Amino acid sequence: MAWLLLILGGLFEVGFTTSLRFAEGFRNLPWTAAFLVSVTLSMVLLEYAARTIPMGTAYAVWTGIGAVGTVIVGMVFFNEPVTTIRTLLILAIVAAIAGLKLTA
Repeated sequence: MAWLLLILGGLFEVGFTTSLRFAEGFRNLPWTAAFLVSVTLSMVLLEYAARTIPMGTAYAVWTGIGAVGTVIVGMVFFNEPVTTIRTLLILAIVAAIAGLKLTA
């Protein structure tokens, strides 16, 4: 259950980074609200997961999910470059996350 919460928390991290893009210095209230809800849920889920999963592992996985998800959102929705090296680096992060899960 803790791993599911951690993955969900990582996905909310993608939500808060994406919302931050549109918050316009926190002047755009709907996107600011989305940011605040997402960051709160993300942190709460990380905290719950870290009660069972070692904190270093939980934080690394949470950050990795957020980083990979944010890069993918950027590529798919914001026309950020899709290159071979970026794709390979994303796969390396995913492999590292899987490795942490297997060794936890």
